[in-house]
Amino acid sequence: MNIKEKLSIKDIARKAGVSIATVSRVLNKNGRYSQETEEKILKIIEESGYRRNVNAKSLRTKKTQTLGVIVPDITNEFFAKIIQSVERNAMKYDYSVFVCNTDEDEAREQMQVKNLLEKFVDGIIYISGKTNSGEEVEGNIGIPVVYIDRYISASKMYVQSDNKEGGYLATKELLDAGCENIMIIKDFRQISSIISRYDGYKRALKEAGKSVDENLIYNVDHVNYEEAKKGVLEKIKSGIKFDGIFATNDWMALGAISALREKKIRIPEDVKIVGFDNMSISEITSPSITTIHQDSEKLGEYATEILMGIILKDEAEVKSISVPVKLIRRKSTENK
Repeated sequence: MNIKEKLSIKDIARKAGVSIATVSRVLNKNGRYSQETEEKILKIIEESGYRRNVNAKSLRTKKTQTLGVIVPDITNEFFAKIIQSVERNAMKYDYSVFVCNTDEDEAREQMQVKNLLEKFVDGIIYISGKTNSGEEVEGNIGIPVVYIDRYISASKMYVQSDNKEGGYLATKELLDAGCENIMIIKDFRQISSIISRYDGYKRALKEAGKSVDENLIYNVDHVNYEEAKKGVLEKIKSGIKFDGIFATNDWMALGAISALREKKIRIPEDVKIVGFDNMSISEITSPSITTIHQDSEKLGEYATEILMGIILKDEAEVKSISVPVKLIRRKSTENK
């Protein structure tokens, strides 16, 4: 048979000397087979240009081989890297991914869930922009949902960074650098990741024998550069004294730097800064920003593996994974 001629699954099984069921297991990455058998089948597939009829398979298995991913801000590098990881890991199962951006808008988020259900996705990886989405999504849409980054109490399956440890490491870095009055800039919403980072902040202060000063807390309405800059300028204008800033993401750390520069306050000599996420901007700005690194690759990988385990093997037990974080020390906390 000419290798340019496309084969059927039956032809592939005959050429490989295995059953049709074995070929199916290799194609779906589901079940037992040897590495030698897998390599033989994949080589035949590659040479023949075999392409599965996905529509026919969907009718037979009632699966569309698609996943949905909901993110609050697709322009955010942290979320974009998670999406890349999900897509890369979904491809291992021959699954495609629909990405839905919500722009942190609750009505749009609800609409995107509806859109994904209308596309008959087999499961959803959900990074929510609100605190009560678990009540709306979990348990009543008929497909599995795995949350990333923002834990929903009603959810059985979630993957998140160790945000409490991240908040602790960030604050301890500032304390160890000699800071006495540490300002925190954070989202006003009761989102699990932010609550945990704030808990880490409080833990580090308590260990240092310090209490939380409400005057040093700035809650932003929108988590961005402009809001953080405005907040730092307001604190300076009001006469609040601070020599350290923990911004709960890197863009807000950059906004804080801009405000300090505008007021001719030196970094790190007068005020030291720590961000969160370890985005590209944190390394290339001046001064480079000490930050907390989140492993977006692992977040996406673990979430995809949990979801595919449920879809392909019906593994529905509770799964929660906390991914370690680490401090990346740069110029913004140097002692000069």
